[in-house]
Amino acid sequence: MAEKKVLVTGMSGLIGGLVRERLERKYILSALNRRPVPGVECHQADIVDLEAVRPAFEGIDVVVHLAAMAQPGVTWEELLSGNIVGCYNVFEASREAGVKRVVFASSGSAVSNWDREFPYNAITQGRYDEVPDTWEKVDHKSLTRPAGLYGCTKVFGEALARHFTDSYDISIICLRIGAVTRENRPTPPRGFSVWCSQRDIAQIVEKSIEAPDSVKFDIFDVVSNNRWAYRDISHAREVLGYEPEDAAEDYR
Repeated sequence: MAEKKVLVTGMSGLIGGLVRERLERKYILSALNRRPVPGVECHQADIVDLEAVRPAFEGIDVVVHLAAMAQPGVTWEELLSGNIVGCYNVFEASREAGVKRVVFASSGSAVSNWDREFPYNAITQGRYDEVPDTWEKVDHKSLTRPAGLYGCTKVFGEALARHFTDSYDISIICLRIGAVTRENRPTPPRGFSVWCSQRDIAQIVEKSIEAPDSVKFDIFDVVSNNRWAYRDISHAREVLGYEPEDAAEDYR
């Protein structure tokens, strides 16, 4: 079987680099990036320009869409162009080119304002003695509750993915990614709930690329094997075979 051709948007970012390191010996990788990515075939363009990005998608089997505006202090105008228009352009260019699957980097921010409610607030604040013996985790069926306009743009991306998969012959898998840090360790106290290690995020991206064709649309929460995780990863285990290799408690 021929190697899959995988296009990664935003490869110059933290997660993009981790994905590249895991995948570059398994697939034919290329990048769609605003600046060059040394050592990888790179189409330089901004995802806000549909006409400019179209050539990057030709002949591609799977797109891993990581590019987004996520920096602190980002303006609404930047979110609108990078996360709303840009997301549409990536999905549309994928559809036009006959891409089989898009792996979309959504975010835990799509649901992280559940942190305001008990017992999630007690968990994320490290008040574990207040947490009852049994409680219900947030999962892919829970109502979205975005944190900030950034979280709202990720909810939009998930809704757009649902529209594209209902309307066209394309699969889109949405990953609600937890806190991936450059230090590769949880930042207390909240990080002990929402942390995702560098190798765990790279693993689930690969698992999403290799998911069965029957997975046309789905949403998965992505954190490591954290004792105090309030986002449920059992769906990712069952459907994708995701088995986290790391746990926040190892850093207590």
